[in-house]
Amino acid sequence: MWFRKEVSETHDSPVPDFIFDLINHLDEDVLLIGPGDKPIFSSNGIESLNVLRDGRALTPELSAIVRAVRRTRVPHNGKLEIARGPIGEGTRELTLKVVALEDEDLILILISDESEAQRVHEVRRDFVANISHELKTPIGALSLLSEAVLSAKDDPESVSKFANRMQHEAKRLTDLVQEIINLSRLQDSDPLSVAEEVSIDDIIQVAVDQCQTIAHARKIEVAFTRSPDAVVLGDGEQITMAVHNLIENAINYSPENTKVSVTTEIEDGIVQISVTDQGIGIPESDQARIFERFYRVDPARSRETGGTGLGLSIVKHVATKHGGDVSVWSAPAVGSTFALRLPIYSNTGETHS
Repeated sequence: MWFRKEVSETHDSPVPDFIFDLINHLDEDVLLIGPGDKPIFSSNGIESLNVLRDGRALTPELSAIVRAVRRTRVPHNGKLEIARGPIGEGTRELTLKVVALEDEDLILILISDESEAQRVHEVRRDFVANISHELKTPIGALSLLSEAVLSAKDDPESVSKFANRMQHEAKRLTDLVQEIINLSRLQDSDPLSVAEEVSIDDIIQVAVDQCQTIAHARKIEVAFTRSPDAVVLGDGEQITMAVHNLIENAINYSPENTKVSVTTEIEDGIVQISVTDQGIGIPESDQARIFERFYRVDPARSRETGGTGLGLSIVKHVATKHGGDVSVWSAPAVGSTFALRLPIYSNTGETHS
């Protein structure tokens, strides 16, 4: 599997105590490599950086660096770009310091992940520009409707109609602000740095329960077919949000008296969560863009359902942050299937007490 819960000193590794005393005072994440390029110790943060395979072997890129340092005894300082998971587009740029210890056949690797701060800065810059545009629409609508209410103060029927529209726009504005907050939190955090073991079945059940009210209101059945459970490493709240958004999106774009199905499938260390609807479908020309922030296939329907244009973007962020991906299959007048794929977590390493 891709992730390990903990790597620690092996029982037979002759590592001097002073090395562990040194490691405990370092700010960087630490990986100690013994003879044969075998990892014999790592700090807790190493598991989220994906520099190990099954907790036992270095990635090919890092292995080449270690062997060069072992051969030349010359320290290495540089950058290493590495995938966040076995699938998906997410990467991280690590800063490495690789040193051969003088008196032992050991290689000390110090690793820090500074790419996140740069990425957050770039995302925030683009995000602020988008937000300013999106907030103008509901705020402008509320301003016009309030003027209409004042003008129609002697006509109770018109006042009631305009007040209902104001409530709708106010809810839309509230939902938009909440989605902006959710996306901002996603962009500012790294779920793998504070990861926990998460049951996919539990996540889906919570998301399904959250969507039942809107499903009943639209006369849509949401069915979750359970299969063997999978455990992933990450932020349970974020993954729940992603699954919730997929289910809610399916409900919003489905006609009455239809069904939304949620299923899971496990293959090659990956769990796939599929959400299938019998809705209006998505034109092929729009499918490549639906995960972009604020992109709407049908703006009029989004206004009707209260869509913010951020729900699927949040799903993609969650998937990428967890080393996974999200994709869509759709055909107009047939329906759509969204597939969220995440690497399964497995603790394959030994711990040292």
